[in-house]
Amino acid sequence: MAVGAGLGLSRWIGVDDAVSGIWIGGLILSSSLWFYSWLSKKYPKLHTTPYMLLTTTLIYILSLIPLVWTGVLIYKLVIGIVIGSLTFLLGIWADKKVRKIKGKQLFNFQKVVFPVASLLISSIIVWIITKH
Repeated sequence: MAVGAGLGLSRWIGVDDAVSGIWIGGLILSSSLWFYSWLSKKYPKLHTTPYMLLTTTLIYILSLIPLVWTGVLIYKLVIGIVIGSLTFLLGIWADKKVRKIKGKQLFNFQKVVFPVASLLISSIIVWIITKH
């Protein structure tokens, strides 16, 4: 419901669906990983890759079904969601790589800044591409 409302607002102010999709993809993936983390702490037996994939898939399905039912889910939005999910993963990977190389985090909230910065950079790139 929140995704649909946010999409409606972004369309109203003129944001391209591909750019909105980037942030939707990042939000869905972030929510999925957070929920899996909470679930695996509460039930340690669920701390396996198959459960992580199942949890992530279910969150994506539950988030996207209302968009399909209302006819809002279109090609540009799907492309944006895929790009957003992948760039969010890239941001997580970059954070972990920097921590491994440096042996510590470089600054406070690095774990948040890297994925959000990757979403922002990909949004700017997609906006420039779709603008012309």
